[in-house]
Amino acid sequence: QIRLVESGGGLVQAGDSLRLSCAASGRTDRMYAMAWFRQAPGKERELVASVRWSVGRTYYADSVKGRFTISRDSARKTMYLQMNNLKSEDTATYSCAVQGLGYDSYHIWGQGTQVTVSS
Repeated sequence: QIRLVESGGGLVQAGDSLRLSCAASGRTDRMYAMAWFRQAPGKERELVASVRWSVGRTYYADSVKGRFTISRDSARKTMYLQMNNLKSEDTATYSCAVQGLGYDSYHIWGQGTQVTVSS
């Protein structure tokens, strides 16, 4: 089993930066991809960014391109989301997730961390 623990959320002002971390433990050798999702009140969950664990290929939602950077440290089994130039519309609960080898969707989730951006 794989377990995920997020950290790094908080309350910031528009234009500020935050870095989220997602530490994985357990059967991390079975990870195919990791991703950050977010969900704001009254809105559907949105895929923000993802990274293929072995090759590092990344994906970004249009809404965060040029502002957010996803990365991973294989040795530390940790994924990061560097968020710059934050906007009020980035306010949401951010969750990390894992797609395991042989799975076609993200099926393991962290507990989530709140990001609030005041304008």
